[in-house]
Amino acid sequence: MDDRFNTIAGWTLFSGIVGLGLTIASSMYFQADKHHAPETAGYAVEGVAEEGAGGGDPPIATLLAAADVAKGEATFAKCTSCHTINAGGANGIGPNLHGVVGEAIGQGVGGFAFSDALKSKGGNWSFDSLNDWLKSPKAFAPGTKMTFAGLSKPEDRANVIAYLNSQGSNLPLPAADVAPAADAAAAPAAGEAAPEASEAAAQ
Repeated sequence: MDDRFNTIAGWTLFSGIVGLGLTIASSMYFQADKHHAPETAGYAVEGVAEEGAGGGDPPIATLLAAADVAKGEATFAKCTSCHTINAGGANGIGPNLHGVVGEAIGQGVGGFAFSDALKSKGGNWSFDSLNDWLKSPKAFAPGTKMTFAGLSKPEDRANVIAYLNSQGSNLPLPAADVAPAADAAAAPAAGEAAPEASEAAAQ
């Protein structure tokens, strides 16, 4: 009886040791207990930027310089279930957006009941603030009543902002930043010209 119990206990203990060993080995092999991404991803995940790739979205001023109002109107079509944009249009689930660019944030002109989260932001709807809002309303004003997830593509946001601006605001677009590549290309040219100037001065 004792021999049988000892045998069962021994095999049970052996099984536990083997299981523990396999768990440790598999966690080391698959890095299951690590809190960082693997060096090489198994497959690409759409919408997730690779670490170290790019420096974020281009400045909105640069994007607005090439924005397409017609494309912005087409993208805005998905907003018409909640918003009107015509002059004097009624508020819907969301406020009327005629002349919204440059307007005070969370104020509106038609008596719309904005959330406290948006009213507390202060300032005006500038091109930059509209870009941040359209990218992620909940990140821009945590607690907002806006349920729209946002526009992930910077070009889409620029097109929509250009369209909104054409509807009653018509503010001058911000000056686009000079491309760093153009500056880099100009530097060698200037450097080449300097020796020529020195030679000319010496003659």
